[in-house]
Amino acid sequence: MPDIDMDFDERRRDEVIRYVAEKYGGHASEQIVGNAHVAQIITFQTIKGKQGIRDAARVLGFPPMFGDRLCKMYPPALLGREYSIDKALEMSPELGEAYQKEPEAKEVIDAARALEGLRREDSVHAAGVVIGDAPLVNYLPLKLGKDSSDYARRIVTQFDMHGVEKLGLLKMDFLGLRNLSVIEDTVALLRDKGIHLDIDHVPLDDQPSYAMLQRGDTNGVFQLESSGMRQLIQVLVPDRFEDLMALVALYRPGLLSMGQHIEYAERKHGRKPLVYPHADLEPILAGTYGIIVYQEQVMQIAAALAGYSMGEADLLRKAMGKKIREQLIPHRHRFVKGAVERGYTDRLANDIFDLITPFADYGFNASHACAYAYVAYQTAYLKANHPVEYVSALLTSVRDDKDKKPFYLNAARLMGLRVLPPDVNESQTYFTPTDGDIRYGLAAVRNVGEGVVQQIIESRQEGGPFGSFTDFCRRVDPGVLHKKCMESLILAGAFESIGYTRQGLLNGYEKVVTPILSDRRAEALGQESFFGGDAGPLLDIDETVLAEEEFEKSQFLRYEKEMLGQYVTDHPLLAIRERLAAQTDMDISEVGALGDGEVVRVAGIVAALGRRYTKRGEPYAVFRLEDLTGGVGIVAFPSVYDSMGPLLAPDGILVVKGRADLRGRELQLVALEISEPQLGADGAGPRRGPRNPLPRDPLVLDLTPSTCTGGLISRLKGLLSMHPGEVPVVFRLVDNGDVTRLRLGDDYRVDGSAALLSELHRLLGREAARFEDESAVAAVRPARSAN
Repeated sequence: MPDIDMDFDERRRDEVIRYVAEKYGGHASEQIVGNAHVAQIITFQTIKGKQGIRDAARVLGFPPMFGDRLCKMYPPALLGREYSIDKALEMSPELGEAYQKEPEAKEVIDAARALEGLRREDSVHAAGVVIGDAPLVNYLPLKLGKDSSDYARRIVTQFDMHGVEKLGLLKMDFLGLRNLSVIEDTVALLRDKGIHLDIDHVPLDDQPSYAMLQRGDTNGVFQLESSGMRQLIQVLVPDRFEDLMALVALYRPGLLSMGQHIEYAERKHGRKPLVYPHADLEPILAGTYGIIVYQEQVMQIAAALAGYSMGEADLLRKAMGKKIREQLIPHRHRFVKGAVERGYTDRLANDIFDLITPFADYGFNASHACAYAYVAYQTAYLKANHPVEYVSALLTSVRDDKDKKPFYLNAARLMGLRVLPPDVNESQTYFTPTDGDIRYGLAAVRNVGEGVVQQIIESRQEGGPFGSFTDFCRRVDPGVLHKKCMESLILAGAFESIGYTRQGLLNGYEKVVTPILSDRRAEALGQESFFGGDAGPLLDIDETVLAEEEFEKSQFLRYEKEMLGQYVTDHPLLAIRERLAAQTDMDISEVGALGDGEVVRVAGIVAALGRRYTKRGEPYAVFRLEDLTGGVGIVAFPSVYDSMGPLLAPDGILVVKGRADLRGRELQLVALEISEPQLGADGAGPRRGPRNPLPRDPLVLDLTPSTCTGGLISRLKGLLSMHPGEVPVVFRLVDNGDVTRLRLGDDYRVDGSAALLSELHRLLGREAARFEDESAVAAVRPARSAN
């Protein structure tokens, strides 16, 4: 039987498995191995090359770093599959040389060869569940899982997934999908605002959604956010749901290597004619412009031309997909014979068979593509129409991911959304929308657990917003007021709505907290006394001790990042993003797509700097480099560290030319060059003096009537309002060669910063936003004043 894969909200996958066990096999706690109709599938971890080398080195008494050194010589895995030891010795000159010249290395590798392929341990398959029409012991052996108890028995097959398939049992894969959690959370946030959205019945022709996709603005959109997919989207320009299905199916190595994505786009936009392998195949291929995209189309062709039943066609698809030669030969005879009997020539039948064979391997399942395209469309619809709620849910879903969270924080900035620091009067546990902005959750603050957050929220719900710092200290549970928790909340900015600076609160909070705690302890003792009377009057607290200037900006941001793991209110790289981009090859978030050994130039701010020593006592550095989109580990070995080590300092901004190294457990860059970025006005040298003055010329934005949609104007308005200043803004409306200039009112003057210009370039295009000489603007009388 075929597998059935189902995706669920990742937080409720275990619920689904329990439901199936109770529905078809009795209550989970009542099941016994002998009568279970439902079981999860066992999986066996085998010892692979690198693991075998580490195990052998350990058992033979070598230090751990000896095995690690050999593993670092191992070639990187291909598509997640590790090479065998024999193949690794052929592919890696370093490993082969160690094997030939080092007796200890030869001893370890030979021992690892004997271990390779042996089963190391068993565990439960992450998603696989088998369901039987009778007790499963009638078909295969079962056992209790390692984590079973009298109250929660987990019954597991003793055959792996391949054995289960051969027995013809029904195998279900219940998978957890984070994006479904994001959709559910977004709908819940909208419901809290009184918007009841039926996400399963949104219109499939929503123009803002397609306009957003066509711009390549797909960060956070399921399946469509990689850089390669964005390029494909901008070539294909999807304007219907079927195009999204095709995108999901076309963005696969096989079809990309055959150039079918370009062919699809060319035919879609009429730049190439529609061509069919045979006129009789037009009904099957018309929806994909004459191109075979889906496996189902291969099956339909076999049925239409050669008279296959759909069951037989599925066997043909499997044989083609797995390239099983001994099965393909009889299928070719069957296909050609059936086609000839139906009036087609022998040559045409063979040509069609040769045509569909690679597509059966590379093609995507249409039902799978449809389901994934629908989830992609739902996420695009929510992002385009309810961006604040959607990005709030998206950030919540990656709250513990050190790379994804900064990426989506930057995506929010590019959308013109403000992400605000946590606040005791507004924040919930996680990210939430607040008056058009996104508010950080209190649980994100270091040293502040969810129990503390719940106590703060309950106090606020019972007595309303906290009117002052003293009011907060008197109303929350005393457990909230301990030193670590309070200092973390203060440095994260959680009390800014109350009106004091972070530095003032940090230096003076104990003068408020200490007497209040003493008063509350005395009050508690009085309530327990038989002779206690009414509580005395509350102590008067002098909050003037909290009045103080704010931290210097760099210290302010450093504390904020320490408490939240991210820069939130500002970022040291925002103002220089464009200048850094001119000196680098890609954002750090794109480094993960590099192959082993590729060289790239990236820039960012130094975090988590550590200095170490080689066996010879030579110093080297290991640090994390972070930009607005993510971070990557960097190793600066002695040859680089000796000459460039003085540049390495916490919070320093650097440009690193590095070689991708995939031999460890995570990708890292081996530094080849480290330098300071060129931040001068002309790019001639590093900026060491005062910051460049802001431009005095107006900011000119080019627009065409067709692009002046309500959504674009709204985003422009929000973006300009986020950068208030003294620089005037002028719109140039270009329509068939006619140009009309509209000067915006003084309410929309901006600061002219590089951060603003960068965001406008991403929104409108690099040539559509610039500073222009005042005399050029004045030379054309504005038609009217735009407000």
